[in-house]
Amino acid sequence: MRIRVWRQRGPADAGHFETHELAEVSPEMSLMELLDVLNDQIVAEGGEPIAFESDCREGICGACGVTVDGTPHGPAPRTPSCRQHLRAFGGVDELTIEPLRSAAFPVIRDLVVDRSALDALIEAGGHVDVMAGTAPDADALPVPHDAAESALDFAACIGCGACVAACPNGAAHLFAGAKLAHLAMLPQPAIERGRRAKAIGAVLDETFGPCSTYGECAEVCPAGIPLTAVAAVARERLRR
Repeated sequence: MRIRVWRQRGPADAGHFETHELAEVSPEMSLMELLDVLNDQIVAEGGEPIAFESDCREGICGACGVTVDGTPHGPAPRTPSCRQHLRAFGGVDELTIEPLRSAAFPVIRDLVVDRSALDALIEAGGHVDVMAGTAPDADALPVPHDAAESALDFAACIGCGACVAACPNGAAHLFAGAKLAHLAMLPQPAIERGRRAKAIGAVLDETFGPCSTYGECAEVCPAGIPLTAVAAVARERLRR
């Protein structure tokens, strides 16, 4: 298999594609395992290994995000990069692997990008302020079953940043909307809905682009966050 991979020494470097050929690959290999094998070959040849991120490799943490043949994460829907296996690539003999592309995600090195812009959204409003002390009884604040299930669906976001990379405008409305919708449905977090919407909206306006309304974000989301999360951004900002 021929691999075209992005190499960039640092944020100030222009970067370029580098081509390698691997003789031993199998359909069962994951994308991260492919990069591991590629790095072994590069190191054996005396070269610098490719910098990329991964942690759990179980589709939970979202650290592994890369762009494969122009698609964030790869061809398998609702699947993060670490769970993309070569069998899903349709028997191709060449892959192009590059970082998640967005103005909000500057490249640190090779396939590693700085996603602290998403952290800024969480710091602005993706949390709940509560009085410390004895934990309340489990049934002190009853939550309807449907509301709890919907909140959990929105809370499934793993913060990988694929939605931002997929959007032609570099919007983060799916990510931000998932946080706003999730917290608005629960009794204690709902107390701060107005403050939260204002703070998160300010970071969206300052750091990210406007929503394209085409829904590319939901198509690549490995957690299956529904497109309705985008609507939560405008709804929560208007009701504050």
